Amino acid sequence: MSTDRLSNMVSSIKNASMAKKNAVEIPYSIECEKVAQILKKRGFLNEVKLFKPEKSHEKMIHLGLSEVDGAYVVTDARRVSKPGRRIYKGYKELKPSWGRFGLLVVSTPKGIMDSVEARKKKLGGEVLCEIF
Repeated sequence: MSTDRLSNMVSSIKNASMAKKNAVEIPYSIECEKVAQILKKRGFLNEVKLFKPEKSHEKMIHLGLSEVDGAYVVTDARRVSKPGRRIYKGYKELKPSWGRFGLLVVSTPKGIMDSVEARKKKLGGEVLCEIF
């Protein structure tokens, strides 16, 4: 597991989708929870639950992957901005990827949101990840 929890979450979602798993559990962080809520709102995930396993001090997040006609909605996911190389974009540069099927998750001065919402509010920021 990497020390970057968001990278761990994105790769876990991608790997679970490719392995035909319907759920994945990851270590908790506030950033991961907010990104997961955005993915749930946009239909990439069908459930996001916080829990604390017995005999453990750390919280975990249970993520249920969405399916349509037996195929998972998430086909690919990648971390854009990394701890060693941050990527920032203005609101005019936040274009939908993969036609209209992709989604960028952006950390703006007003909080973490998807690229559609950030463009409407005319906010740019750090591009955290891309899901399609």
